[in-house]
Amino acid sequence: MSDKYRVKYQKLTVKLRSARLEAGLTQVEAGKKLKKPQAYISKIERGERRVDAVELAELAKVYSKSLDYFIE
Repeated sequence: MSDKYRVKYQKLTVKLRSARLEAGLTQVEAGKKLKKPQAYISKIERGERRVDAVELAELAKVYSKSLDYFIE
């Protein structure tokens, strides 16, 4: 992955964490809403697991955010 995309992805993970916190959800609660384990959310937020477009849309819905919120 190029540095350009690495930096953009790091910004995305920060926005994902912020959106979860703004929604008032813990990682456990967010995971339950998505029918995923807490570790799924944690790995995404730490950048250990990449999300695809479908997953990003699901996260946006759970966090009550538009997809535009996550796009630079």
